[in-house]
Amino acid sequence: MVPTQYIRLHPTDNVVVALCDLPDACALDGLDLTLSQPITQGHKIATRAVSAGENIVKYGQIIGQAKADIAAGDHVHIHNLGMGAHQQDYGFASQNTPLPAITETRQFQGFHRADGRVGTRNYVGIVTSVNCSGSVARFIAEAARNEGLLDAFPNVDGIVPIVHGTGCGMANKGVGFDTLFRTLKGYAQHPNFGGILMIGLGCEIMQLADLVGDRPIRADGALRYMTIQHEGGTRRTVDKGLAELRGILELANQATRAPAPISAITVGMQCGGSDGYSGITANPALGAASDLLVRQGGTTILSETSEIYGAEHLLTRRAETQAIGEKLIARIQWWEDYTARNDGEMDNNPSPGNKRGGLTTILEKSLGAVAKGGSAPLRDVYLYGEKIDTPGFVFMDSPGYDPCSVTGQVASGANLIVFTTGRGSVSGYQPTPCIKVATNSEMYARLSEDMDLNCGDIVTDGVSIDDKGAEMLELMIRVASGERTKSEELGFGGVEFVPWQIGAVM
Repeated sequence: MVPTQYIRLHPTDNVVVALCDLPDACALDGLDLTLSQPITQGHKIATRAVSAGENIVKYGQIIGQAKADIAAGDHVHIHNLGMGAHQQDYGFASQNTPLPAITETRQFQGFHRADGRVGTRNYVGIVTSVNCSGSVARFIAEAARNEGLLDAFPNVDGIVPIVHGTGCGMANKGVGFDTLFRTLKGYAQHPNFGGILMIGLGCEIMQLADLVGDRPIRADGALRYMTIQHEGGTRRTVDKGLAELRGILELANQATRAPAPISAITVGMQCGGSDGYSGITANPALGAASDLLVRQGGTTILSETSEIYGAEHLLTRRAETQAIGEKLIARIQWWEDYTARNDGEMDNNPSPGNKRGGLTTILEKSLGAVAKGGSAPLRDVYLYGEKIDTPGFVFMDSPGYDPCSVTGQVASGANLIVFTTGRGSVSGYQPTPCIKVATNSEMYARLSEDMDLNCGDIVTDGVSIDDKGAEMLELMIRVASGERTKSEELGFGGVEFVPWQIGAVM
């Protein structure tokens, strides 16, 4: 089907979005104007004359102010649209209408854990406390593969070394320490791990004794830990690690898939490499899928605080209580201070790729990003890597940098990731499978080996947002039950563990 020329997303908008590449002097159907220049798909076109300083409106919301006079039919982008001053009416808890009740309870096949949670995968993890033990963790994993150690344990999906670049040279208290502590502990307790081996150097700031604590970190007891200094160096630690892995694998291998309600699915929702279609196709479709899962008692996590900036008022209105809405605004205010202290600004987004795809200001990008959250009430707001203990639609504070944000969502308990992209993204995450969703059909065809689902047919074939959301939920259930994603088939996940580093490196 030939796409229509453009879409107007709200009756009050003074721009439309091109749905295909449009030539110079093209007459737009239904609008009394012709283009003053060629317009690339995903980019904005003024529907009437706009004076300098006047607001530009998309999605029925202000996305910035005209930096110069704009004529009807002009391209609206970075050359004539800027942020401008903006004030938000938060309307706390004024639009928190519960979703309709479900009529059918759905199930998936998952790994039931001793703490009551359910995994979508059954890996064994080698979690490092510090960068200094990262290579040894990889040596242990490589030795296990070379020896064919997994051959005797068919119910285990693999051995995953979780290595990173911090854990020492940092303050031993404060927000940076607490953030890393939550992240590492969250991975060690993750339901997609059937067992954990923890490796430290021995003298680092992030001590294994603190991570393990006075009580078992895992209810199933499938955790062992050691330090390289105590074991006597690299070779002895690798040998001891392999011996410990055998015992952990025996425990993990006892787990088999069994029916579980999809209320046990927790989805981390991400968008990266966004374009002008993100807020039109894939993100609203993910929002529809989010609502369907939440109706079943499941949990969906929206994050990337720096990429909801300017659209936070849409979430505060949906907060179940004013206190929950105020928790979100407290995180926004923290980010305003954080960026200012580090000589940054909240409008550092969109990225160059986002801009080539048609996005101009962070306000515009955020409005499209928030669409991933559907329409369910906002039930709580969490710190980065904080354990999610409230089902439903929630928010977790994080940077917009995708690997870092996903790392926090996984630490918080996400056992599935859904990642929308318009420009294209080639990453995956272990131990949590990642479903990649394309916003447009052209990119889906070009990167078909990396994309799991195309939402471009919302534009090209007239597929409804609700139907695409239902299709996405079915894919989530299949992946949660064991169907491998494209990123899993390609072997991604080895370098995507990126904890958020906050504070001085000493």
